[in-house]
Amino acid sequence: MDTRKQKQSDGQSASSVRDRTSAALPQGEDRDTLISYYHQMLLIRHFEEKTGEMYTRARIGGYCHLNLGEEATVVGFCAGLEPEDYVYTNYREHGYAIGRGIPPKAVMAELFGKETGVSRGRGGSMHLFDLERHFMGGYAIVGGQLPLATGAGFAIAYRGSSEIVACQMGDGTTNAGTFHESLNLARIYNLPVVYFVVNNLYGMGLRVEQGSAVSELYRKACAYNMQSWRVDGNDVLAVRDAVRKAAELARDQHEPSLLEAVSYRFRGHSVVDPDRYRDKEEVQHGRDEDPVRAF
Repeated sequence: MDTRKQKQSDGQSASSVRDRTSAALPQGEDRDTLISYYHQMLLIRHFEEKTGEMYTRARIGGYCHLNLGEEATVVGFCAGLEPEDYVYTNYREHGYAIGRGIPPKAVMAELFGKETGVSRGRGGSMHLFDLERHFMGGYAIVGGQLPLATGAGFAIAYRGSSEIVACQMGDGTTNAGTFHESLNLARIYNLPVVYFVVNNLYGMGLRVEQGSAVSELYRKACAYNMQSWRVDGNDVLAVRDAVRKAAELARDQHEPSLLEAVSYRFRGHSVVDPDRYRDKEEVQHGRDEDPVRAF
């Protein structure tokens, strides 16, 4: 299956943003910033590869979900936010924690259950937390982070402060009741929340179109009179710019929005998932569109 048919971009496409045959920088970009994005993506790639290795060697226990293949989505998301903004994520959050500035050593220590871990060894893979960096945690319950993120948005609106909330989730979460309840309340009260859906085309082993009557997930926002966009999750610059646009809407106009980034995970839903529901050709095509190599 050609995953490229699933991808649309708000604004410029990946090919128009970046001419891979030219050494010229994208307009308005500086080399140091682009190099930092590349380093972050590469760091997350190596971190997750080592995490998978340690898990299969029984050095890491519990549930474990990797960001392999989603590095551009992760780095673009983090780059589009300000340090004071609050971030809520689902259980696939190692890369987001690193992207928000949590030292990789502290994240890895948490996976090993060490006291030096970011959650003092008590959270594990799915419950990373760092209040100083406003990383409010990964949540193991599908959709569990949405009511909390929406409530945080309410608190910010009540105080009248300038921060916003960015709430990351997977595609399957858009079928949960908390998704619809949260978007509805956010729009009623005009809360400064960016809802960020990572659509990697599968909710566990179920294809998006098999589990949702609307496969273009950003369209679900229209039920709540909420602005929404879809972006190529393999293009770190496109993701960053889309997140910035949504963050500006939340910060300056006190309006929530829904952003869908279409990506592809290289491995199964979790490290122990044998991934038999995807054929080899599809997985290889996804790997051929490796966002790290393309950048």
